[in-house]
Amino acid sequence: MADCYEIRLPALKIRQGEQAIFAFGVDGKRIHEFTTVSRVHRDDTELQGYQRPEVLSHIRAIRRYLESDGAMLPNAVVLAFDERVSFEASTDRSALDYVTAGELVIPVDESLPDDQKPAWLVDGQQRSAAIRDADLAEFAVAAVGFIAHGEAEQRSQFILVNNTKPLPKGLIHELLPDTEGHLPTAYAKKQLPARVLSALNFGSRADGQPFATRIATPTMANGYIKDNSVLKMIENSLYDGALYQYRDPIDGTGDVDQMLLHLNYFWTVVAVTFPEAWNLPPTKSRLTHGAGIQAMGYVMDQLTDGVPAVELPGLNLEKRVASLRSHCAWTSGNWDFGAEQIRRWNGVQNTPNDVRLLTSHLLRALR
Repeated sequence: MADCYEIRLPALKIRQGEQAIFAFGVDGKRIHEFTTVSRVHRDDTELQGYQRPEVLSHIRAIRRYLESDGAMLPNAVVLAFDERVSFEASTDRSALDYVTAGELVIPVDESLPDDQKPAWLVDGQQRSAAIRDADLAEFAVAAVGFIAHGEAEQRSQFILVNNTKPLPKGLIHELLPDTEGHLPTAYAKKQLPARVLSALNFGSRADGQPFATRIATPTMANGYIKDNSVLKMIENSLYDGALYQYRDPIDGTGDVDQMLLHLNYFWTVVAVTFPEAWNLPPTKSRLTHGAGIQAMGYVMDQLTDGVPAVELPGLNLEKRVASLRSHCAWTSGNWDFGAEQIRRWNGVQNTPNDVRLLTSHLLRALR
């Protein structure tokens, strides 16, 4: 029978406004007894977890350092506890009213799978893995913990803790739709576009949704369209284009369902008009390349701005988009941008200048 026991750790409870954090020391060799790393993955289409995979080379480097003389890790690991973890205050009163001494009480049940442990590692997964693997009897680390109410709050804290670090953009874009709580302005602005992107990507190809499973994300590794390309297209339209009509400019919320109808209708027309180019990766098609996605997004804005999704079938978009065929060199041939600007089909790059050049070319062709 598996053991059930408690780990009791001396700790300080520090009040921060309406929240509280706990500062304590713990043997790094024991962290994995009660802590799990919440790997980002999907169950069907539901996002689970939030951590990137272990970086083995980084772990090996930290391990070598830990096994050397005089090793020190001054930075605290950050843990998110669930409500099974409690704090018992001591009878000694602090001179500071926002600090309380006591003990953290962490229940451990060895029969539980990893994803049901009472704590999640928000920051410090590489360090904790290195300590776990190091040839050391023990290695104490500083830790800061907080009690989180659900995984959405954990995701929010994970993004905030890593705000000054080079987190992969794709990971941030995938976490944002299911994140709650305060976010830095730059991330808050991307949250609605990220929700739309996620809904586009995790739709159904069987239902004819053009972007379904085609956008590359940490949990959609087989996608071939860069997530940032689609995100920029959505952002451009949300703030100054056809999708603006579905957005509340005051609070930043929007009607995602109507945005999906609008986007899926237009991009289905694009996919049907250019089937070969749509089904090839960016290395073989400039349509699925960042420049093509953004430029065709501006075409969508030009043709459908101010028109509700339910009225799009009346615009005869099929004919308008088909009129671009003779002006496009998505997969072969040359682009003729005029004024002696001839480019090979793959000579258009995902730069602001080239996106503007391609957009102007397509909009002129429409007129």
